Amino acid sequence: MSEQGHDGARRWSVENVAVALLAITAVLTAWSGFEASKWSGEMSIAFSRASTQRIEATRQATTAEAARAVDLQVFGIWLQATAEDDQALAEFSRERFTEHFTPAFDEWLAARPLQNPDAPASPFALDSYVPPGQVEAQEADARADAYFEDALTDNRRGDNYTLLTVLFALVLFFGALANRFDSRARSWTVLAGAGVLLLLGIGFLAAFPKIV
Repeated sequence: MSEQGHDGARRWSVENVAVALLAITAVLTAWSGFEASKWSGEMSIAFSRASTQRIEATRQATTAEAARAVDLQVFGIWLQATAEDDQALAEFSRERFTEHFTPAFDEWLAARPLQNPDAPASPFALDSYVPPGQVEAQEADARADAYFEDALTDNRRGDNYTLLTVLFALVLFFGALANRFDSRARSWTVLAGAGVLLLLGIGFLAAFPKIV
């Protein structure tokens, strides 16, 4: 075979490897872009759910505050009536305690607050006082926090895939550049570097969580 034929065979070999490398990288780049888009969508959904739960927490907290305000007002009437020794008004107001306030009031009264300096300052300081909406608000806040953390995680995963597309873009660049050299050694060196980057990218791609 002539020298020109040998050069052609070597060039053909470089071109074949470069084409195969570029084809594989193009597919992996498209896949990485797809995953980045999917994780971005998951992030948006998680942020939306977190926002919904924050709104629900605010609504439930408002309900709890309204119930607390009513209990405070009725309890204030009872305190005033008791201080003035108005038994009729005290009994009248006590009969109007809400179901969630009565257990805390009974516990507070059993602690003999007028004689016991260690007694709770008021029924509202006791754990047994749980106005409607308070637990629901706490649970909604917890769900919102969880969704927010999920959104941040999804965002990081999407960013990882975006960075992976940049890595594969470098592979495409060096793969296309390999055919531009007249020197076989340079061509193979550039291809080898592109291959190393490709293997590195495949390793990351295999390790990253995926949405299919």
